[in-house]
Amino acid sequence: MNPTTLQMVGAAIFAVAILHTFSTKFFEHLAHTQPAHAGVWHLLAEVEAVFGFWAIILVLFMGFDGGKDSAVEYLDTRNYTEPLFVFAIMVVAASKPILQFASAVVRMIARFVPLPAPVAIYFTVMGVVPLLGSFITEPAAMTLAALILRERYYRRKISSKLMYVTIGTLFVNVSIGGTLTNFAAPPVLMVAGTWNWDSWHMLSHFGWKSALAVFVNAGIATLIFQKELRKVVVDAHNNAGDVPFPMLLLHVFLLGLIVTFSHHPPVFLGIFLLFMGIATAYPQFQDRLILREGLMVAFFLTGLVVLGGQQSWWLQPMLSQMNATSIYFGATALTAITDNAALTYLGSLVEGLSDEFKYALVAGAVTGGGLTVIANAPNPAGMSLLKEYFDEGAVNPLGLFVSATPPTLVAILAFQLL
Repeated sequence: MNPTTLQMVGAAIFAVAILHTFSTKFFEHLAHTQPAHAGVWHLLAEVEAVFGFWAIILVLFMGFDGGKDSAVEYLDTRNYTEPLFVFAIMVVAASKPILQFASAVVRMIARFVPLPAPVAIYFTVMGVVPLLGSFITEPAAMTLAALILRERYYRRKISSKLMYVTIGTLFVNVSIGGTLTNFAAPPVLMVAGTWNWDSWHMLSHFGWKSALAVFVNAGIATLIFQKELRKVVVDAHNNAGDVPFPMLLLHVFLLGLIVTFSHHPPVFLGIFLLFMGIATAYPQFQDRLILREGLMVAFFLTGLVVLGGQQSWWLQPMLSQMNATSIYFGATALTAITDNAALTYLGSLVEGLSDEFKYALVAGAVTGGGLTVIANAPNPAGMSLLKEYFDEGAVNPLGLFVSATPPTLVAILAFQLL
């Protein structure tokens, strides 16, 4: 291993960026205690801006070290499909017609859960919606779940403990809940083509275990907080504000098209622009579009793509030296400090891997996907939609890690023992 100066600087900046994500709560506190410089502290406290900010620092260093053309060439060779897709799917999935449709489906399923309405709806959102990520993609499932939780629970001034357990469990469930198919979870998508994994392979090797773990996690969270959940007031559904069925059907169709062409930016961005035109033409059927939140999440993921491109020199050799047993727990731990899709992609470049190694790598990558905000691409989307309800408008990274640990342990048991 003989890294270049650029690679070492890239690794150092990446480490600083990770430390920065764990320090956002501190900067948010400074924004409240030092109002004279609140603007700067708020900027540094925006977790979605962290990796984009440090990616700019890396690109500036590239420009000074190797010249402008070298830096531009590096940026041109990155793949920005995922950030663009997450932006488009977040905005469309959070539109009023889609949210109305998703809420209706959740209410319908919750009627079959023999629990009081607020408890049944909570369990359904935490257990069923993450599994939908295997079909409508994980970012869309995260957006829908976070919005429903925000409207029905977070705005009701629930306890801090419930907020943290909810977001931690949601992140883990979405990460493992996308493994029923071979096209919806980013870490699975990175290897499915290379290793010839179809959706049946995913369902038979990963999906049923993930589904069981998701429902166990949702059930535990519901059971622990069922007394508090019973006190949450569920508003009666008011048909007066409903979106007409043809408009609702059109939005579902556009969402389906974006998911279908999720790997083709010119196509799904064109569909997204059509959606924007329709939303502008019929504002009476929309609430505020989450354009700012979507752009911030895309900025975060773009920064992760730029910084992550300089980490293969140490990550890939580390992965190749592990056996099938150690790679599972190694991937679970590494996912907490790297994007799990990047981790599985680097693993797919290693030749001659056994089936056991491949299973352990992907299972470990999705298992650790809820431990931090950077562990899984949809996490920043959920974070941006829910963080304002936490103390000082920021989610404590340690609190997230602690709350995500129990559901992560459930996932470990599912993937290792079943």
